[in-house]
Amino acid sequence: MPLRVAHSCYRWLPLTEGWIYRQVQCLPPDQIESHIICERVENLPQFAWPQIHAPSPYSPLYNVDLMRRKVGWQHHLTYTAQAIRRYKVELVHSHFGNKGWLDLGAVRGTAAKHIVTFYGQDASKLPQQQPFWRTRYHELFAHTAQILCEGAFMRQRLIQLGADPARTRVQHLGVELDQIRFQTRHRQPDEPLKVLLAATFTEKKGFPDGLEALGRLHHDFHTPLQITIIGDAPPDPHFQAEKQKILATLEKWKLRPFTRLLGYQPYTTLFAEAYQHHLFLSPSRTARDGDAEGGAPVSLIDMQATGMPVVSTTHCDIPEVVQHGRTGWLSPEGDIDSLVQNLHHLAQNPDQWATIGTAGRQHIEQEYNAHIQGQRLAAIYHQLTS
Repeated sequence: MPLRVAHSCYRWLPLTEGWIYRQVQCLPPDQIESHIICERVENLPQFAWPQIHAPSPYSPLYNVDLMRRKVGWQHHLTYTAQAIRRYKVELVHSHFGNKGWLDLGAVRGTAAKHIVTFYGQDASKLPQQQPFWRTRYHELFAHTAQILCEGAFMRQRLIQLGADPARTRVQHLGVELDQIRFQTRHRQPDEPLKVLLAATFTEKKGFPDGLEALGRLHHDFHTPLQITIIGDAPPDPHFQAEKQKILATLEKWKLRPFTRLLGYQPYTTLFAEAYQHHLFLSPSRTARDGDAEGGAPVSLIDMQATGMPVVSTTHCDIPEVVQHGRTGWLSPEGDIDSLVQNLHHLAQNPDQWATIGTAGRQHIEQEYNAHIQGQRLAAIYHQLTS
Protein backbone atom coordinates (compact mmCIF):
# COMPACT_ATOMS: atom_id res chain seq x y z
CA MET A 1 0.00 0.00 0.00
CA PRO A 2 1.26 3.53 -0.72
CA LEU A 3 2.48 5.55 2.25
CA ARG A 4 -0.18 8.07 3.33
CA VAL A 5 1.31 11.57 3.58
CA ALA A 6 -0.49 14.79 4.52
CA HIS A 7 0.91 18.04 3.12
CA SER A 8 0.01 20.83 5.52
CA CYS A 9 -0.10 24.48 4.44
CA TYR A 10 -2.10 27.61 5.23
CA ARG A 11 -3.67 27.93 1.79
CA TRP A 12 -3.88 25.55 -1.13
CA LEU A 13 -2.52 27.29 -3.13
CA PRO A 14 -1.29 30.83 -3.93
CA LEU A 15 -0.18 31.34 -7.53
CA THR A 16 3.30 32.23 -6.27
CA GLU A 17 3.72 28.84 -4.53
CA GLY A 18 3.27 26.51 -7.49
CA TRP A 19 6.52 24.76 -6.55
CA ILE A 20 4.69 23.16 -3.60
CA TYR A 21 2.15 21.71 -6.02
CA ARG A 22 4.99 20.41 -8.18
CA GLN A 23 6.54 18.60 -5.21
CA VAL A 24 3.26 16.84 -4.45
CA GLN A 25 2.47 16.14 -8.09
CA CYS A 26 5.86 14.54 -8.79
CA LEU A 27 5.85 12.10 -5.87
CA PRO A 28 5.54 8.57 -7.28
CA PRO A 29 1.82 7.68 -6.91
CA ASP A 30 2.54 3.97 -6.53
CA GLN A 31 4.58 4.82 -3.41
CA ILE A 32 2.88 7.89 -1.91
CA GLU A 33 -0.80 8.71 -1.36
CA SER A 34 -0.82 12.49 -0.89
CA HIS A 35 -3.50 14.36 1.04
CA ILE A 36 -3.66 18.13 1.37
CA ILE A 37 -4.70 19.59 4.73
CA CYS A 38 -5.11 23.35 4.67
CA GLU A 39 -7.13 26.18 6.20
CA ARG A 40 -8.30 27.70 2.94
CA VAL A 41 -8.61 26.68 -0.72
CA GLU A 42 -7.92 28.92 -3.73
CA ASN A 43 -6.80 28.66 -7.37
CA LEU A 44 -8.14 25.15 -7.79
CA PRO A 45 -8.19 25.32 -11.61
CA GLN A 46 -4.39 25.61 -11.55
CA PHE A 47 -3.76 23.34 -8.55
CA ALA A 48 -6.44 20.66 -8.59
CA TRP A 49 -5.88 17.65 -6.37
CA PRO A 50 -8.28 14.79 -5.57
CA GLN A 51 -7.74 14.76 -1.80
CA ILE A 52 -7.91 18.28 -0.38
CA HIS A 53 -9.24 18.68 3.17
CA ALA A 54 -10.13 22.08 4.61
CA PRO A 55 -12.54 23.13 7.38
CA SER A 56 -15.68 25.02 6.54
CA PRO A 57 -15.27 28.70 7.53
CA TYR A 58 -18.77 28.44 8.99
CA SER A 59 -17.91 25.49 11.22
CA PRO A 60 -18.41 26.28 14.95
CA LEU A 61 -15.34 24.18 15.81
CA TYR A 62 -13.18 26.11 13.31
CA ASN A 63 -14.24 29.43 14.78
CA VAL A 64 -13.64 28.19 18.33
CA ASP A 65 -10.12 27.14 17.23
CA LEU A 66 -9.50 30.61 15.81
CA MET A 67 -10.48 32.14 19.14
CA ARG A 68 -8.24 29.73 21.04
CA ARG A 69 -5.38 30.58 18.70
CA LYS A 70 -5.97 34.30 19.17
CA VAL A 71 -5.68 34.10 22.96
CA GLY A 72 -2.81 31.59 22.83
CA TRP A 73 -4.63 28.59 24.27
CA GLN A 74 -4.08 26.48 21.19
CA HIS A 75 -2.02 26.96 18.05
CA HIS A 76 -3.11 24.11 15.78
CA LEU A 77 -6.52 23.46 14.26
CA THR A 78 -8.52 20.64 15.79
CA TYR A 79 -9.59 19.89 12.21
CA THR A 80 -5.96 19.11 11.29
CA ALA A 81 -5.59 16.58 14.10
CA GLN A 82 -8.91 15.00 13.17
CA ALA A 83 -7.92 14.74 9.51
CA ILE A 84 -4.61 13.06 10.38
CA ARG A 85 -6.52 10.37 12.25
CA ARG A 86 -9.45 10.12 9.84
CA TYR A 87 -7.27 9.48 6.80
CA LYS A 88 -4.78 7.32 8.70
CA VAL A 89 -1.91 9.63 7.81
CA GLU A 90 1.51 8.14 8.49
CA LEU A 91 3.60 11.25 7.89
CA VAL A 92 2.78 14.96 8.01
CA HIS A 93 4.85 17.25 5.78
CA SER A 94 4.45 20.87 6.89
CA HIS A 95 5.37 23.45 4.26
CA PHE A 96 7.11 26.49 5.84
CA GLY A 97 8.74 26.47 9.25
CA ASN A 98 6.12 28.58 11.02
CA LYS A 99 3.36 26.26 9.78
CA GLY A 100 5.40 23.34 11.09
CA TRP A 101 5.41 24.83 14.58
CA LEU A 102 1.65 25.45 14.44
CA ASP A 103 1.17 21.81 13.42
CA LEU A 104 3.07 20.41 16.41
CA GLY A 105 -0.05 20.12 18.56
CA ALA A 106 -1.99 18.41 15.77
CA VAL A 107 0.70 15.79 15.14
CA ARG A 108 1.36 15.20 18.83
CA GLY A 109 -0.78 12.36 20.10
CA THR A 110 -0.94 10.65 16.69
CA ALA A 111 1.34 7.97 15.32
CA ALA A 112 2.38 10.15 12.39
CA LYS A 113 5.95 11.27 11.81
CA HIS A 114 6.51 14.98 11.20
CA ILE A 115 8.75 16.58 8.59
CA VAL A 116 9.09 20.32 7.81
CA THR A 117 10.48 22.23 4.82
CA PHE A 118 11.75 25.80 5.21
CA TYR A 119 11.63 28.00 2.11
CA GLY A 120 12.88 31.52 2.81
CA GLN A 121 11.50 34.25 5.03
CA ASP A 122 10.49 31.62 7.61
CA ALA A 123 14.23 31.09 8.20
CA SER A 124 15.38 34.68 7.70
CA LYS A 125 12.92 37.52 8.24
CA LEU A 126 10.62 35.84 10.77
CA PRO A 127 13.18 34.98 13.50
CA GLN A 128 14.90 38.34 13.02
CA GLN A 129 11.76 40.47 13.19
CA GLN A 130 10.00 38.38 15.84
CA PRO A 131 12.66 36.78 18.09
CA PHE A 132 10.11 34.58 19.89
CA TRP A 133 10.19 32.40 16.75
CA ARG A 134 13.70 31.36 17.71
CA THR A 135 12.28 29.75 20.84
CA ARG A 136 9.43 28.23 18.85
CA TYR A 137 11.85 26.79 16.33
CA HIS A 138 13.84 25.14 19.12
CA GLU A 139 10.62 23.36 20.09
CA LEU A 140 9.95 22.49 16.45
CA PHE A 141 13.46 21.11 15.91
CA ALA A 142 13.15 18.93 19.02
CA HIS A 143 9.89 17.30 17.90
CA THR A 144 10.31 16.74 14.15
CA ALA A 145 11.93 13.79 12.44
CA GLN A 146 13.52 15.78 9.61
CA ILE A 147 14.09 19.39 8.53
CA LEU A 148 14.43 20.05 4.79
CA CYS A 149 15.64 23.13 2.93
CA GLU A 150 16.61 24.20 -0.58
CA GLY A 151 20.39 24.51 -0.31
CA ALA A 152 23.57 24.58 1.76
CA PHE A 153 23.27 28.26 2.71
CA MET A 154 19.80 27.80 4.21
CA ARG A 155 20.85 24.56 5.90
CA GLN A 156 23.61 26.45 7.71
CA ARG A 157 21.14 29.15 8.69
CA LEU A 158 18.81 26.56 10.23
CA ILE A 159 21.68 24.96 12.13
CA GLN A 160 22.51 28.41 13.53
CA LEU A 161 18.87 28.64 14.67
CA GLY A 162 19.27 25.36 16.56
CA ALA A 163 18.45 22.58 14.11
CA ASP A 164 20.29 19.29 14.58
CA PRO A 165 22.77 18.96 11.67
CA ALA A 166 22.13 15.21 11.55
CA ARG A 167 18.40 15.79 10.90
CA THR A 168 18.74 18.77 8.56
CA ARG A 169 19.25 18.05 4.88
CA VAL A 170 19.08 19.70 1.47
CA GLN A 171 16.21 18.69 -0.80
CA HIS A 172 16.25 20.65 -4.05
CA LEU A 173 13.06 21.85 -5.62
CA GLY A 174 12.51 20.81 -9.22
CA VAL A 175 10.82 21.55 -12.51
CA GLU A 176 9.06 19.21 -14.91
CA LEU A 177 11.60 19.17 -17.69
CA ASP A 178 9.46 17.10 -20.03
CA GLN A 179 7.09 20.08 -20.16
CA ILE A 180 9.76 22.75 -20.67
CA ARG A 181 11.05 23.17 -24.21
CA PHE A 182 14.72 24.02 -24.66
CA GLN A 183 15.41 26.92 -27.00
CA THR A 184 18.72 28.58 -27.78
CA ARG A 185 18.44 32.36 -27.68
CA HIS A 186 19.56 34.48 -30.64
CA ARG A 187 19.65 38.23 -31.18
CA GLN A 188 19.49 39.90 -34.55
CA PRO A 189 21.91 42.82 -35.15
CA ASP A 190 19.14 45.44 -35.17
CA GLU A 191 17.10 43.85 -32.35
CA PRO A 192 16.85 45.34 -28.81
CA LEU A 193 18.14 43.30 -25.92
CA LYS A 194 15.01 41.69 -24.48
CA VAL A 195 15.21 41.29 -20.71
CA LEU A 196 12.62 39.55 -18.52
CA LEU A 197 12.07 40.04 -14.75
CA ALA A 198 9.42 38.11 -12.79
CA ALA A 199 8.53 38.15 -9.10
CA THR A 200 6.29 39.71 -6.50
CA PHE A 201 7.42 43.26 -5.78
CA THR A 202 9.29 42.77 -2.52
CA GLU A 203 12.58 44.33 -1.48
CA LYS A 204 14.43 40.99 -1.48
CA LYS A 205 13.81 40.62 -5.24
CA GLY A 206 16.03 43.65 -5.91
CA PHE A 207 14.06 45.01 -8.86
CA PRO A 208 15.20 48.64 -8.32
CA ASP A 209 18.82 47.40 -8.48
CA GLY A 210 18.12 45.51 -11.68
CA LEU A 211 16.33 48.41 -13.32
CA GLU A 212 19.07 50.82 -12.21
CA ALA A 213 21.59 48.54 -13.93
CA LEU A 214 19.46 48.36 -17.08
CA GLY A 215 19.10 52.13 -17.07
CA ARG A 216 22.86 52.56 -16.94
CA LEU A 217 23.33 49.90 -19.61
CA HIS A 218 20.98 51.85 -21.86
CA HIS A 219 22.43 55.26 -21.02
CA ASP A 220 26.17 54.52 -20.79
CA PHE A 221 26.49 51.89 -23.51
CA HIS A 222 23.56 52.92 -25.71
CA THR A 223 22.16 49.40 -25.58
CA PRO A 224 18.63 49.29 -27.02
CA LEU A 225 16.32 47.49 -24.59
CA GLN A 226 12.93 45.86 -24.35
CA ILE A 227 12.02 45.06 -20.73
CA THR A 228 9.13 42.93 -19.51
CA ILE A 229 8.17 42.75 -15.83
CA ILE A 230 5.81 40.02 -14.63
CA GLY A 231 4.57 40.56 -11.08
CA ASP A 232 2.96 43.19 -8.91
CA ALA A 233 2.57 44.33 -5.31
CA PRO A 234 -0.13 43.17 -2.88
CA PRO A 235 -2.22 45.95 -1.26
CA ASP A 236 -0.05 46.03 1.86
CA PRO A 237 1.74 49.44 2.18
CA HIS A 238 5.14 47.74 2.52
CA PHE A 239 4.78 46.11 -0.90
CA GLN A 240 3.24 49.23 -2.43
CA ALA A 241 6.27 51.24 -1.31
CA GLU A 242 8.52 48.84 -3.21
CA LYS A 243 6.31 49.20 -6.28
CA GLN A 244 6.75 52.97 -6.15
CA LYS A 245 10.55 52.51 -6.06
CA ILE A 246 10.32 50.31 -9.14
CA LEU A 247 8.19 52.83 -11.00
CA ALA A 248 10.44 55.70 -9.92
CA THR A 249 13.52 53.88 -11.25
CA LEU A 250 11.81 53.34 -14.59
CA GLU A 251 11.05 57.07 -14.75
CA LYS A 252 14.55 58.07 -13.60
CA TRP A 253 16.21 56.27 -16.51
CA LYS A 254 13.37 56.95 -18.99
CA LEU A 255 12.81 53.20 -19.40
CA ARG A 256 9.02 53.36 -19.30
CA PRO A 257 8.45 53.68 -23.10
CA PHE A 258 10.04 50.28 -23.72
CA THR A 259 8.96 48.50 -20.53
CA ARG A 260 5.90 46.24 -20.35
CA LEU A 261 4.32 45.83 -16.90
CA LEU A 262 2.17 42.70 -17.16
CA GLY A 263 1.16 42.32 -13.50
CA TYR A 264 0.56 38.88 -12.03
CA GLN A 265 0.35 36.18 -14.67
CA PRO A 266 -0.15 32.41 -14.63
CA TYR A 267 2.77 30.04 -15.03
CA THR A 268 1.97 29.43 -18.69
CA THR A 269 2.31 33.12 -19.51
CA LEU A 270 5.70 33.28 -17.78
CA PHE A 271 6.99 30.58 -20.09
CA ALA A 272 5.38 32.08 -23.18
CA GLU A 273 7.18 35.34 -22.43
CA ALA A 274 10.44 33.55 -21.59
CA TYR A 275 10.77 32.21 -25.14
CA GLN A 276 10.40 35.77 -26.48
CA HIS A 277 13.28 37.14 -24.40
CA HIS A 278 17.07 36.91 -24.49
CA LEU A 279 18.04 37.24 -20.81
CA PHE A 280 16.45 36.73 -17.39
CA LEU A 281 17.40 39.18 -14.64
CA SER A 282 16.90 38.22 -10.97
CA PRO A 283 18.92 40.63 -8.75
CA SER A 284 17.95 39.26 -5.30
CA ARG A 285 19.28 40.88 -2.13
CA THR A 286 18.72 40.81 1.63
CA ALA A 287 15.98 43.29 2.61
CA ARG A 288 16.42 45.79 5.41
CA ASP A 289 13.98 43.84 7.57
CA GLY A 290 16.01 40.65 7.15
CA ASP A 291 13.80 39.09 4.49
CA ALA A 292 15.79 36.91 2.08
CA GLU A 293 15.28 34.23 -0.52
CA GLY A 294 16.58 31.64 1.95
CA GLY A 295 17.16 29.28 -0.93
CA ALA A 296 16.86 30.59 -4.48
CA PRO A 297 13.97 31.82 -6.65
CA VAL A 298 12.38 28.90 -8.50
CA SER A 299 12.18 31.17 -11.54
CA LEU A 300 15.96 30.80 -11.91
CA ILE A 301 15.48 27.05 -12.28
CA ASP A 302 12.62 27.54 -14.74
CA MET A 303 14.44 30.01 -16.93
CA GLN A 304 17.66 28.02 -17.15
CA ALA A 305 15.59 25.00 -18.11
CA THR A 306 14.30 26.94 -21.14
CA GLY A 307 17.87 27.64 -22.28
CA MET A 308 17.87 31.33 -21.36
CA PRO A 309 21.05 32.88 -19.92
CA VAL A 310 20.47 34.51 -16.53
CA VAL A 311 21.99 37.35 -14.54
CA SER A 312 21.55 37.15 -10.78
CA THR A 313 23.43 37.64 -7.49
CA THR A 314 25.41 35.62 -4.96
CA HIS A 315 22.48 35.93 -2.53
CA CYS A 316 21.64 32.88 -0.34
CA ASP A 317 21.61 29.61 -2.31
CA ILE A 318 21.51 31.19 -5.78
CA PRO A 319 25.14 30.09 -6.48
CA GLU A 320 23.96 26.46 -6.22
CA VAL A 321 21.33 27.09 -8.90
CA VAL A 322 23.31 29.45 -11.16
CA GLN A 323 26.93 28.49 -11.80
CA HIS A 324 28.82 31.73 -12.35
CA GLY A 325 30.47 31.94 -15.75
CA ARG A 326 28.98 28.64 -16.86
CA THR A 327 25.17 28.80 -16.71
CA GLY A 328 24.87 32.53 -16.03
CA TRP A 329 26.54 35.48 -14.38
CA LEU A 330 26.43 36.47 -10.70
CA SER A 331 27.11 39.77 -8.99
CA PRO A 332 27.46 40.52 -5.28
CA GLU A 333 24.03 41.48 -4.01
CA GLY A 334 23.40 45.20 -4.24
CA ASP A 335 26.43 45.73 -6.52
CA ILE A 336 24.91 47.66 -9.43
CA ASP A 337 28.30 48.25 -11.10
CA SER A 338 28.80 44.49 -11.32
CA LEU A 339 25.27 43.95 -12.64
CA VAL A 340 25.93 46.49 -15.39
CA GLN A 341 29.20 44.75 -16.30
CA ASN A 342 27.55 41.31 -16.48
CA LEU A 343 24.61 42.57 -18.52
CA HIS A 344 26.96 44.42 -20.87
CA HIS A 345 29.15 41.34 -21.28
CA LEU A 346 26.18 39.18 -22.27
CA ALA A 347 24.77 41.90 -24.53
CA GLN A 348 28.10 42.14 -26.35
CA ASN A 349 28.65 38.39 -26.63
CA PRO A 350 25.50 36.74 -27.99
CA ASP A 351 27.73 34.04 -29.51
CA GLN A 352 28.13 32.70 -25.94
CA TRP A 353 24.39 32.34 -25.31
CA ALA A 354 24.05 28.88 -26.86
CA THR A 355 26.86 27.47 -24.70
CA ILE A 356 25.52 29.14 -21.55
CA GLY A 357 21.95 28.02 -22.27
CA THR A 358 22.99 24.42 -22.92
CA ALA A 359 25.05 24.29 -19.72
CA GLY A 360 22.12 25.73 -17.77
CA ARG A 361 19.71 23.11 -19.08
CA GLN A 362 22.17 20.31 -18.27
CA HIS A 363 22.64 21.61 -14.73
CA ILE A 364 18.89 21.69 -14.13
CA GLU A 365 18.49 18.20 -15.60
CA GLN A 366 21.10 16.86 -13.19
CA GLU A 367 20.05 18.59 -9.97
CA TYR A 368 16.52 20.02 -10.34
CA ASN A 369 14.46 17.46 -12.26
CA ALA A 370 11.12 17.41 -10.41
CA HIS A 371 10.52 13.70 -11.00
CA ILE A 372 13.97 12.75 -9.71
CA GLN A 373 13.47 15.05 -6.73
CA GLY A 374 10.06 13.44 -6.17
CA GLN A 375 11.73 10.03 -5.97
CA ARG A 376 14.28 11.41 -3.52
CA LEU A 377 11.56 12.97 -1.36
CA ALA A 378 9.61 9.70 -1.35
CA ALA A 379 12.78 7.90 -0.23
CA ILE A 380 13.09 10.33 2.71
CA TYR A 381 9.46 9.64 3.67
CA HIS A 382 9.99 5.88 3.58
CA GLN A 383 13.24 6.11 5.52
CA LEU A 384 11.53 8.06 8.31
CA THR A 385 8.54 5.71 8.58
CA SER A 386 10.31 2.36 8.20
